Amino acid sequence: MIKHKSIPFQDTGFFTKIICDYLDKKKETTQYYDQFPDLKGFEKQIEYKRISFSKASRKVLVSQLRKQYNSFEVSAATKKNLDLLTKDNTFTITTGHQLNLFTGPLYFLYKIITAINLSKQLMKNFPQDNFVPVYWMATEDHDFEEIQFFNYNNNKIKWQRELKGAVGDLSTDGLDKVFEEFSYLLGQGNNARKLKILFQKSYLEHNNLTDATRYLANELFGLFGLVIIDGNDRLLKTEFVPYIKDELVHHISFNEITKTNNSLEKQYKIQVNPREINLFYLKENLRERIIYKDNLYKINNTDLEFTEEEILQEVDDYPERFSPNVLTRPLYEEVILPNLCYIGGGGELAYWFELKRYFEKVRIPFPILLLRNSVLLISKKQAQKLIKLNISLNDLFSKHDDLINKKVRDNSEIKIDFSEQKARLNKIFLELEEISHCTDKSFLGAVKAQQKKQLNGLDNLEKRLLRAQKRKLKDLVDRISILHNELFPKGGLQERVYNFSEFYKENGAELVNGLINNLDPLQLEFDILEI
Repeated sequence: MIKHKSIPFQDTGFFTKIICDYLDKKKETTQYYDQFPDLKGFEKQIEYKRISFSKASRKVLVSQLRKQYNSFEVSAATKKNLDLLTKDNTFTITTGHQLNLFTGPLYFLYKIITAINLSKQLMKNFPQDNFVPVYWMATEDHDFEEIQFFNYNNNKIKWQRELKGAVGDLSTDGLDKVFEEFSYLLGQGNNARKLKILFQKSYLEHNNLTDATRYLANELFGLFGLVIIDGNDRLLKTEFVPYIKDELVHHISFNEITKTNNSLEKQYKIQVNPREINLFYLKENLRERIIYKDNLYKINNTDLEFTEEEILQEVDDYPERFSPNVLTRPLYEEVILPNLCYIGGGGELAYWFELKRYFEKVRIPFPILLLRNSVLLISKKQAQKLIKLNISLNDLFSKHDDLINKKVRDNSEIKIDFSEQKARLNKIFLELEEISHCTDKSFLGAVKAQQKKQLNGLDNLEKRLLRAQKRKLKDLVDRISILHNELFPKGGLQERVYNFSEFYKENGAELVNGLINNLDPLQLEFDILEI
């Protein structure tokens, strides 16, 4: 049985000021979003999207989704959701992610599970409507270095090859060697065998990374009705043509996002700065920025160039050749989907906050923004160690050195705190200050300097005593350090380093089922699961 606890995101120390302020509904953030992710917000958002999403767009969406699933075995739940998308009262809950090798870090699962669970929760609260979880594959991305590896048991398993163009078109050549390495590291066992089959069928039986990723995500989440979409689709992009043309000619995203960022940067860090044109030109083995210079549209790092008339004609003839970047892709998603909510991590939501004014300008409803579930998975053995070491949840989320120092102080027979001595010292120097008022002012300066010197000396002695006690309690320090590093590798969140396979090997299908049964997307807290 899984044991479940949670703490506020704000108490973990891993989330930025803008995310914490958003979760706290501080007035400083309200101008950067529309509806808050609660049931009241969703009630309003449903009505906004109901009147704004056309039947014609819905027809194109469903037609293309069915084509994309043509050569895949579709679960009954996903087929039902594809059929539901034909209805005017069906809405999507969307998350997106890169095509990371074998899902990449754990949070790939958490994003999709948040979408699945939110869809189920909305079905219960708004039974007159339908809600479909959607995973948007970032097939047009070209940051191959970010997706070409995953970690397993402290081993970095890497796909060695070169890339030009969009990652979705990349052939799966060379992944047989990755499979051999992974199989060796997995070893034996029933769950190890299942992982090997899953990798083999995903990557060795499909010709490109898009199809491999669709198969993998479908195998993991098809039973829960997940719908997977590839935005790199000619007819879907036809729906986006008017916005592509506006972007090329009027630079709308640049103008509106710049205005927002001028306000945003007064209190928060800017996540992404807009370019004058926030589109790429996409062809086989090519994805390069479109730059407007000398009255021509030039494709960066190539000899290709267009006049305004030529590039607008290119949009009409080949809409698939125009690829949104990180700031225009959100608009593309909302144009082609009957979407209510985008689910992302803290970094993603930070750039979405830059977009509300842009959406208002082009008259597309701004989606609800939901911070995905974040999870710390703890084995039963690790949980027992935490109890033995008397480490609480709040202790656990401390910085590594702060945790060590606290537990050494707690377990030391000697009090490693010179606060009383510092207080007595300050009292003595206060008396000396009184004396200084009766004599030359230079004496007061000497008193202050000596006070600072003595207090610094006590600080140094306290640090030396702490170091000495760490050596004396070395066994305790080592046990805490090893455990904390296991749960927070390199001082960061587990979900950003470990791959799901490490936990699947131990827990099998219970991993995904346990996450789905325990995570509440609208609780807005960090989850800790003992599994």
